[in-house]
Amino acid sequence: MTGLIPGAPRAGVGGPATDRAVCVLAPNPSPMTLDGTNTWIVSEPGSGLAVVIDPGPLDEGHLRAVVRTAEERGQRIALTLLTHGHADHAEGAARFAELTGSAVRALDPAQRLGGEGLRHGDTITTGGLDLRVVGTPGHTSDSLCFHLPADGAVLTGDTVLGRGTTMVAHPDGRLGDYLDSLRRLRDLASEHGVTRVLPGHGPVLGDALGAVEYYMAHRANRLAQVETAVEAGYRTPAAVVAHVYADVDRALWPAAELSVRAQLDYLDEHGLI
Repeated sequence: MTGLIPGAPRAGVGGPATDRAVCVLAPNPSPMTLDGTNTWIVSEPGSGLAVVIDPGPLDEGHLRAVVRTAEERGQRIALTLLTHGHADHAEGAARFAELTGSAVRALDPAQRLGGEGLRHGDTITTGGLDLRVVGTPGHTSDSLCFHLPADGAVLTGDTVLGRGTTMVAHPDGRLGDYLDSLRRLRDLASEHGVTRVLPGHGPVLGDALGAVEYYMAHRANRLAQVETAVEAGYRTPAAVVAHVYADVDRALWPAAELSVRAQLDYLDEHGLI
């Protein structure tokens, strides 16, 4: 890994991140959303067309700020993409479509508006920009990442965050799927030139491989802790959380309990408890 903090996070959140990506930070900070939701505008340099990834919450000021940022760059928003359907990423999508006239594409049919679905392996080309869809279920069943090859970057939604680690949103999210998704992202970083993570929350990470390897090690460690807790007699998800996540802010315990439920399911499925 690079540096003392996993993933080598950049100082600050928001603003230009690569030659093709700029972040507009939503005003919805919380223990779960960190500094707020990162709405990404991506475009080929010199193009008049842009793609927005995760318009964010239903906040009129934020949605208009995203449109204004694109217009100040001489761009029209031609397409909206969703990494997944959680409200802090997708609630504003319908209103954003009204403001921009753009279709909304997502894996989940319930989240689409006037556009096709998305699936792993798809390539999206808009205004000369190429984005590749990477299926990364686990945080949720509909989670996607978007590979931006020209910048050696991947937009990860909630699959990898810019600070801390994410949850597996049981029962929709499944730990086995999440571990497979981390391995898929590790392959992108180790074999396909991805060096930067543009997350859905928190700062840009300059060491994609280090970040993903940290996530994999962290998840393996937590899983071992949960297994040990169960063996020691902590049987309910709440009891396991209080034991294993005692060093974590209590405001995050409800999310931790979802992850614990996913871990307990995984251990049970593999005959480990």
